[in-house]
Amino acid sequence: MWPLLALVRRHPWVANVAAYGTLFSAADVAQQVLARPQWDLSEPEHLDLKQTGKTALIGFTFHANFNYIWFRSLERLLPGANAARVIVKVACDQAIAAPITIGAFYTGLSLLDGESDVFGNLREKFWPTYKAGVLCWTLLQAVNFTLVPPVLRTTYVGACSFLWTAFLCYLRQNDAQDTTARIFQALPGLAGLFPSTANEKRVNLPSER
Repeated sequence: MWPLLALVRRHPWVANVAAYGTLFSAADVAQQVLARPQWDLSEPEHLDLKQTGKTALIGFTFHANFNYIWFRSLERLLPGANAARVIVKVACDQAIAAPITIGAFYTGLSLLDGESDVFGNLREKFWPTYKAGVLCWTLLQAVNFTLVPPVLRTTYVGACSFLWTAFLCYLRQNDAQDTTARIFQALPGLAGLFPSTANEKRVNLPSER
């Protein structure tokens, strides 16, 4: 453990970017496996490795580097881990970094997929994704800014992002509003934040006579 920590301290950028990018890429594989459990995993053609490669490219080139620079900059501007500073850091992260990273994910993959409207997925899925992200990441980032040393924050977020990125990859292939509605409507007090499009369609149907 200590030799690994010493390596991270000697080469913080390489270690954090490598860890984050690897976890980001693995999340796409996990999403593919979990989405289709009937697959025979001994058959490699059942995995869309081309799509995983695109996700890896986005993760290594943008998300890992952005988070590394973002957390270092945030710590320099707002040093310390007292309650007030942590609240401000979490608010800044959700107000600034979250929209940027969500936008980069959807538009980046749409661009790599050669879609004619690279902003289509972002327009359709941003709001439900952002709301889900605020609910998930507020606590995770509070722990990050309170307990995790600055040199390890990108790696910590990469570990947390494993499930989050798998969730994003799944949302990109499905209806984001209905997916988030099914997940969060089961939690007390959150149903109103995540209305289902299916419910909206039922409400808009003409009444039967």
